[in-house]
Amino acid sequence: MRAETLCGIEIPIGGRSVAKASAGTLSCSVTTITAAAAAITFSASGAAPTPLYHEYQVHFGLTPFMITIIFAAYVLSLLVALLTVGSLSDYIGRRPATLAALTANILAMVVFMTAGSAAALIVARIMQGFASGLAITTLAATILDTDKERAPLLNSVTAFAGLSAGTLGAGALVTFAPAPEQLIFVVLLVISAIAAAILWFMPETAKTKPGALASLLPHVHVPRAARATFAAITPVNVASWSLGGFYFSLMPSVVRAATGATLPIVGGLVVAALTLSGAVAVLTLRKLSPERMLVLGIITLTFGVLITLAGVQSQNVNIMLFGTVVGGIGFGTVFSGTLRSVLAHAGAGERAGLLSAYFVEGYLAFSVPALIAGFLAPVVGLTRTADFYGAGVILLAISTLIVNLVRQRRV
Repeated sequence: MRAETLCGIEIPIGGRSVAKASAGTLSCSVTTITAAAAAITFSASGAAPTPLYHEYQVHFGLTPFMITIIFAAYVLSLLVALLTVGSLSDYIGRRPATLAALTANILAMVVFMTAGSAAALIVARIMQGFASGLAITTLAATILDTDKERAPLLNSVTAFAGLSAGTLGAGALVTFAPAPEQLIFVVLLVISAIAAAILWFMPETAKTKPGALASLLPHVHVPRAARATFAAITPVNVASWSLGGFYFSLMPSVVRAATGATLPIVGGLVVAALTLSGAVAVLTLRKLSPERMLVLGIITLTFGVLITLAGVQSQNVNIMLFGTVVGGIGFGTVFSGTLRSVLAHAGAGERAGLLSAYFVEGYLAFSVPALIAGFLAPVVGLTRTADFYGAGVILLAISTLIVNLVRQRRV
């Protein structure tokens, strides 16, 4: 009997099996939507503490450096998860891996709600980061299993959409709702629980295979054919991820220090502007070649940082917001352009190792420079730290543009 594959499962077509196939198709659609919503939830959960950092500073007496420690705990834990359990769902199945990640995220929300010290916040961030690392690859693979046509677009925007929703939603609740240090995590806990309840009844979309323990060994490899391109895009890749790290750790404090705007929603709006404009850029410019997208990204990233720093110096939040929107376009297009540039030089069997190398570089740039900035802030001040940081981002971005122009002339 002829069979088709629906949600990764072979279903016979013909006779009484037609109804089963139709039900399978419906399940695929629901699974795709729920997986995308869950991916957005994980990103939103990761961004939610950002507007709360000032509250934590006041209540627990935290320094900017400790804030970046809490932020880095999340990023480094996420990176460890990507390197160890990132491909685990290929072996044990998408459903159990997703449910494990959602359970860990729910527990992290509970720790956040009951946190009474910096140590508890670090524990919550570590739990949250590991859950997100497991979820990112698992949910992306689930979306690909169930909707290959729209998967690339969905997987490109879920992270940006979640980061925007998390910072804006948390900023709004912290500003206007009661229990600012608990309510956002209650909301995210409920959403995570609903997603888990729906996915519990969804069909498994992957064919499991042996070798789960061996898959936990990190595999990072840049293929020989991709090494020159990988090296050429590294400076702007580091610049872009570093900018994101600064926004999600210290930018709300910079907005407060530079402009005197005390409402958490203001800092959340500035941070969300970076990711929201990045998502719009990825969507609208997706048909551009990687080379053109990279050049556009470098230019807009550079001008965006310059405008933002001008807003910091003039103590004008509107200029900072405009600069962030311009920089966010660069943030999104650099991400898309660099990733597409290096993947073009890798074979099917080399992509996993190359993606691991790409994200290792990215997440280290997301956390380490922010840690250094957090250490410098009490010494030179937040606004001066922002100036130094922005100058570094601009120099790295421009160096990539120069390197790529030289490479093109040599070809």
